Amino acid sequence: MASTNDLKNGLVLNLEGQLWTVVEFQHVKPGKGPAFVRTKLKNVLSGKVVDKTFNAGVKVETANVDKRTMQYLYNDGTDYVFMDGDTYDQISVSPEIVGDASKFMLENQEAIVARHDGNVLFIELPASVVLEIQYTEPGLQGDRSTGGTKPATLETGAEIAVPLFLNTGDKVKVDTRDGSYLSRVN
Repeated sequence: MASTNDLKNGLVLNLEGQLWTVVEFQHVKPGKGPAFVRTKLKNVLSGKVVDKTFNAGVKVETANVDKRTMQYLYNDGTDYVFMDGDTYDQISVSPEIVGDASKFMLENQEAIVARHDGNVLFIELPASVVLEIQYTEPGLQGDRSTGGTKPATLETGAEIAVPLFLNTGDKVKVDTRDGSYLSRVN
């Protein structure tokens, strides 16, 4: 159990038998009336996002979630295989659970694997990753960094929009949360 005053991003709550992770929260103290906590919760299994308001100081049930840093080894054709660096135990994770994270995962990359009662809930990648552009149309003379964007295919197969001046073979930093281009990496 935790108080609503202890809420923080990433905390997993058990509400009415379902697991919800806190995406964002805000403590509100209105001029009149009691304080409350406004939250945005994401259902761990379905991915549905809801807004929920709690009175300040109310007890909420937290779920015991084991988050471990694991190494992504390979895709065996159906599942993604991760290995615990401490115990060398390997687990298979279905593509439904990995979700969009698969677009930005390279072999031997580390990711956080969250488990509850032995079941994998979700995979969490670092906020940004560095990937190489496998293919993009060549830039034209006169293209500037302030210009538009063009599609580029990354080494993982994901397609993102990059500035016109980037070429095939360049390394770019990509935001794993929304797949947006952040910067070029030398």
